[in-house]
Amino acid sequence: MKADALRGHLDGLLLATLDGKRLHGYAIIEALQQRSGGVVSLPTGTVYPALRRLEKGGYVRSEWSTVGGRQRRSYSLTPAGKNSLENERREWREFTAAIEGVLCGATSAV
Repeated sequence: MKADALRGHLDGLLLATLDGKRLHGYAIIEALQQRSGGVVSLPTGTVYPALRRLEKGGYVRSEWSTVGGRQRRSYSLTPAGKNSLENERREWREFTAAIEGVLCGATSAV
């Protein structure tokens, strides 16, 4: 799936991937691929700038560590990131329910 198809959902996907975890950038990319059954495959040029933007916004924090003699930056959610993720999940449920109603012809009482 191309990054353009995920426009507007990238932040939520990254926040969800970090929910309860501390991961380095490449591990985030791998987790997205695994959790999506291989459908979501994002390039580093999309993920890393988004992580920096989320960090600047206060939604994620990063820490440097040395692994195998190499520096690695790991990311985790902040309290603001957890709140944002809950909002993203709620909005996603509302959105998918509305689209499901239209595409599948469900009727609702107005």
